Amino acid sequence: MQERWEDERAAMVVLLRRAHTERQEREAVARVMEAGSASRLLDEEQQSLFGGPVQEELPAARAELERWAAQGIGVRALTEADYPHQLSSAFDAPGLVFTRGEARSGDAGVAVVGSRSAAQRDLARAAALAGGLVARGLSVVSGLAAGIDTAATETALDAGGRAVGVIGTGVYHAYPPENLALHRRVVSSGLVLSPFWPETPPSKTTFPRRNGTMSAYCLATVIMAAGPRSGTRIQARKAVEHGRPVILLRSALEGNDWAHELLDRPDVHVADGVDEALAVLDEIVRRPADMDRLLRDLVDLP
Repeated sequence: MQERWEDERAAMVVLLRRAHTERQEREAVARVMEAGSASRLLDEEQQSLFGGPVQEELPAARAELERWAAQGIGVRALTEADYPHQLSSAFDAPGLVFTRGEARSGDAGVAVVGSRSAAQRDLARAAALAGGLVARGLSVVSGLAAGIDTAATETALDAGGRAVGVIGTGVYHAYPPENLALHRRVVSSGLVLSPFWPETPPSKTTFPRRNGTMSAYCLATVIMAAGPRSGTRIQARKAVEHGRPVILLRSALEGNDWAHELLDRPDVHVADGVDEALAVLDEIVRRPADMDRLLRDLVDLP
């Protein structure tokens, strides 16, 4: 079985290395899902887009995977069993994810996001929310940026909880550079995950894609504070597209038209403070059990 997944990863590497734009990557992943397997699709194509035989590309892909493994980098293909299942349900799930630290297929996490230049009040709220998530056994997920991300992540780690960083670069990089030590702390006790090739540097296109991956990875996204042009708005919109709950602290509505536009969307909530946000999250976490109970009751009906 392990050999099968190694073949699947190598095939996905070949297919995605051929793609030079995000659109081409999406098209390659769509073809893989239609075929049901990257290996099967590669067998069907037989020849690369550049005319080189597949049998010459696969050894290079396998060597690349071995090199990453030797560096402590985990790689999971969308079509394999160990790919994060909560992420795999998204319509735009990455074909490959790269990890450092402990990956958990069924990780239950909540994204705590907001401004990199947040006020002290908002940083304190992010820390309080992270503490509440740790107490509930939930992973605290962030982009490992400055501001809200840092406050939530440091609190989670200090409390002995699990922190997950979904980053906007490849795993060879830590961004911003001043968060390198925090990045390493997360790797040592939690998880850093990236949808990009390990060598990918930060750019204006990588962070929006990172937000989409993070929203899909999480049970819910909590918006602590944001500006009118903040990248946080991208995560909120992507979470809605993914069918994931969004919780906006009321203060995040101030001066943000994009936040008000989300209020009539399904599963978007407004909380007056951290306690209310945690109460909404408690209800979200209970939903699968409530659904199971409802189904059992329906089966037991005369």
